[in-house]
Amino acid sequence: MTTHGRGSRAASNRSRMMAGGVALAAVVAGAGIWVSQADDGGSQSVTDSGMPSAHGGAGAGAAAASGAEAANSGPMSELDKTFLVKVRQAGLWEIPAGRMAQTQASSEAIKRAGTHLLDGHSKLDQLVREDAKALSSPIPDEASAEQQEWVEQLKAADGEKFDQLFVDLLRASHGKIFITIGEVRAATKNHLIRRLAQVTNDTVMDHMTVLEDTGLVTDAVLDDVGASVPK
Repeated sequence: MTTHGRGSRAASNRSRMMAGGVALAAVVAGAGIWVSQADDGGSQSVTDSGMPSAHGGAGAGAAAASGAEAANSGPMSELDKTFLVKVRQAGLWEIPAGRMAQTQASSEAIKRAGTHLLDGHSKLDQLVREDAKALSSPIPDEASAEQQEWVEQLKAADGEKFDQLFVDLLRASHGKIFITIGEVRAATKNHLIRRLAQVTNDTVMDHMTVLEDTGLVTDAVLDDVGASVPK
């Protein structure tokens, strides 16, 4: 009888231990499933930089969104493509011109105009490069031959001579691109180009205003711009 009682107690203890082990395994398995589901559900983790990153990578999602926006932005005309080129080339010579104004001009009004050129075209150049990439439309990495010649003329001038040349060249070029902006903004079917035209319009308007504020804009320059208006 005593032997049988001891055997029963030992078997009971083994049963309780096995039950406990099964319960623990179930808890661990459940936790594993919960973690797996959380990861698959796109929960955010924190990178070494401290910034949250979505499961699968935020960069890929942004690139896909940009590509989708470009694909759905509407058809591009030849004028739209030419406009991208012109905006890019404008920045490639006007940014250097703005820098030169800071050291070669004799007038504070010219230096102020140069600062507006630097600020406006730096932002515009970034936008046009982004749009051209999204639209797979090639743009140049250097200004036109005529614009490069204008830069060389400015490099050779200083003082009051620089002031007048700066205003003559820049007010004429801004007036002529202003005409093109109107054509593009009025007729483009591509909403990225339309947005770029709007930003360019605001930038060019600002630049023409600060150039006119110098008091150096001549009738000859305005006549030259007027002659380029399509009849």
